[in-house]
Amino acid sequence: MIQKTVDTFKSIAVVVSMAMLFLCCTDNYKRVGDEAKKQVFPQGVAKNFTATYTEAQQKLTSEDTGSSKVLAVMSGPLRNDFDNLMFPHQTYPEGLLIEVFNEQDQKTTIEADSGIYYTATGIVDLQGHVVIKGHDGKKLETPQLYYDRSNEWAFTENKFTFTNPEDGTVMDGEGMDIKKDLSFLNAHKTYGLMLIKEEDND
Repeated sequence: MIQKTVDTFKSIAVVVSMAMLFLCCTDNYKRVGDEAKKQVFPQGVAKNFTATYTEAQQKLTSEDTGSSKVLAVMSGPLRNDFDNLMFPHQTYPEGLLIEVFNEQDQKTTIEADSGIYYTATGIVDLQGHVVIKGHDGKKLETPQLYYDRSNEWAFTENKFTFTNPEDGTVMDGEGMDIKKDLSFLNAHKTYGLMLIKEEDND
């Protein structure tokens, strides 16, 4: 009988010890100061915005009047401005449309489901269903694309589909860099079906 009582007490002691062990493992420590997770808020929010980027034809002083050329127009339903952070950027979580104009004012459009514009580097990270349409009907589709505003180049390491109505071709590939107006494309890897328009010999 005494042995049975001792075994019962041992079992109770083990259960209580295990319960204390699990209760002690919970993290009830309140983090403050540098340990606390810092909430980041944008310094500005713009809804249904349109931003126009222009360039003066010649250097103007404060007294001069003159015309400027539209280089690009960026628009979308929402822009969050985080330019107050150490690495400044702007986010476009609900989609983005960029219209880029060349020297002849011909328009190329770039659309994406979301995007991030890194102000310091001039790089736009476009994500989701990204579509570039040239003024001549050429079209590029990819899930992610980086656009370098300063060099006017776009590039990706993802899969892409490039349609060229001029010669009736459709090219699938993975990884490429391309001029903003789709006039030059450097594909890293091509595969799959490539449709080539045949010329009629009469």
